[in-house]
Amino acid sequence: MGPPMTGDALERQIFRILAGTDITLASAESCTGGLIAYRITTVAGSSEYFLGGVVAYANDLKTRLLGVSADTIRTDGAVSSACAREMAEGVRTLTGATIGVSTTGIAGPGGATATKPVGLIYIACSTPNGTRVEEVRWRGDRAQHMVDAAEFGLRMVIDAATEASAASVGADPDI
Repeated sequence: MGPPMTGDALERQIFRILAGTDITLASAESCTGGLIAYRITTVAGSSEYFLGGVVAYANDLKTRLLGVSADTIRTDGAVSSACAREMAEGVRTLTGATIGVSTTGIAGPGGATATKPVGLIYIACSTPNGTRVEEVRWRGDRAQHMVDAAEFGLRMVIDAATEASAASVGADPDI
């Protein structure tokens, strides 16, 4: 059983925005371990717009599957704004999705460094109009960090999907 879903769950909002459109979505997850993909696919009909997800926990998979630069991993680290950006853009390239969302961070309890504490997570959302990356720092345990990061990523998808949907509404293919 997944996380509790109350009220108007974010994944249902995404369904209402994307169902019946040509806008597609894919995820590239590290610290959330597939939780974003799981949440999206709990909604019947999500196959209309969700192309799939990659859980790239190892740096090697980030570079081989998602096209994250080895220089980015070496210079900035896997837990960085640059890596999150390249993951989101890479999953769009890999799948052909309109929107790509990614997460990378330190869920804990271990893995922290002097400059990268437990709870530091980068979440990115990429569209044809650009890529937005957010740095968040949360308190809590591993499970809470994963849930919080997935929620944040889903909210970023809602923003991107709303923008993409609004842009496509005014387009008249017969002109």
